[in-house]
Amino acid sequence: MKSEAEPDFPTSPSPSERDLPPGRHLLLKEHLMTEIRQSETQTDTVTARRRTAWLRPALVAGAVAAAVAAGVLVASPFGSEPAEAGPPSKETVRMLEDIADAARRSPAPKNVRDDQFVYIKSKVAYSSDEGLDPLHRREIWMSVDGRHTGLLHEPVNDHDNVRMEPELPLSDSDGNYRNLEKLPTDPVNMFDWLNKVADRDSNGKPFVVVGDITREALMPPEQAAALYLAAAKIPGVKLDDDAVDAAGRHGVAIAHEDDGERTELIFDKKTKAYLGERTVLTEDKPYAEKGDVVADTAVLERKVVDKAGERP
Repeated sequence: MKSEAEPDFPTSPSPSERDLPPGRHLLLKEHLMTEIRQSETQTDTVTARRRTAWLRPALVAGAVAAAVAAGVLVASPFGSEPAEAGPPSKETVRMLEDIADAARRSPAPKNVRDDQFVYIKSKVAYSSDEGLDPLHRREIWMSVDGRHTGLLHEPVNDHDNVRMEPELPLSDSDGNYRNLEKLPTDPVNMFDWLNKVADRDSNGKPFVVVGDITREALMPPEQAAALYLAAAKIPGVKLDDDAVDAAGRHGVAIAHEDDGERTELIFDKKTKAYLGERTVLTEDKPYAEKGDVVADTAVLERKVVDKAGERP
């Protein structure tokens, strides 16, 4: 009988550590602090993980928290958000309501099996010690139930079909599709969940969690709608009428500035579907200057497939 962690496809052995994603906060930090990584003699496994999604359980920033305690908001709902950050404008709230409505009406994948994979193809560029990397293709296959070996294909970084082995036993903080189906479907409890995750894994920054869960995961429609309605409660969230993703597509952005970085989640102006993400520095940093783009992404395809390595 096949064990829970047995690979689902032939490939070379994975690096010494498992390549499940550590989260956006560390993802960007690892990109922007290359010299520190080199001085600490990081392995290729860290390089592989730095551009992966946020859903590594029980480890570092960005992991999904445990089940939400229903009905009661946390005592400090805005985590470490600056006290001066005001509530979103009416225009911003209306746009997030439109985005939530579009997410709710989007078709959910049918008859999803536990042994299938969420496939996401994207175009990405992140800052390194040599500036912004060239835009390149990235493909990832993530286990629907978290128990099957996934795959990362990003040849420009020498990650040619790198295995992403599951961490077993699974915890209730794992971010696979099955666990995402268990998240709240109402904005009040989703807002509670966002802040619990932020307090635990994102330095009290719920907008980071929104970006993490939007970028490289497959959210069921009702949970996605609740996520965007909850985002309308985050102080400092703003609307940008014109933003451009890594594929050159124009859209509207839900933006948030924190710690000298402005992060934009970009949505199609007509369909309100998620397009990509862009992060720009709003102040000088040791690794880059004000105005520099330090992250640029565009999701090109997001589907459920039968096998890791299979393309729709």
